[in-house]
Amino acid sequence: MKITVCIGSSCHLKGSRKIVEELQRLISEKQLKDQVELAGTFCMGKCKSGVCVTLDDDFYSLTPETTEDFFEKEVLSRL
Repeated sequence: MKITVCIGSSCHLKGSRKIVEELQRLISEKQLKDQVELAGTFCMGKCKSGVCVTLDDDFYSLTPETTEDFFEKEVLSRL
């Protein structure tokens, strides 16, 4: 499973760094480093959508506040 977070300038201003840090913490806490790959990319072309994140091929728009809920509902349910 691969989670990709946009780290382009628009998403960076909207909190992508905090989202990456939160995902790193959750992956480590749940001991999922062998099952979940976390990557960064530059602009995904949907700058108005918030911080752009893909989980495999599915697109999501996250905020730092919604990251844990996303992880619980979307990531853990696929494992």
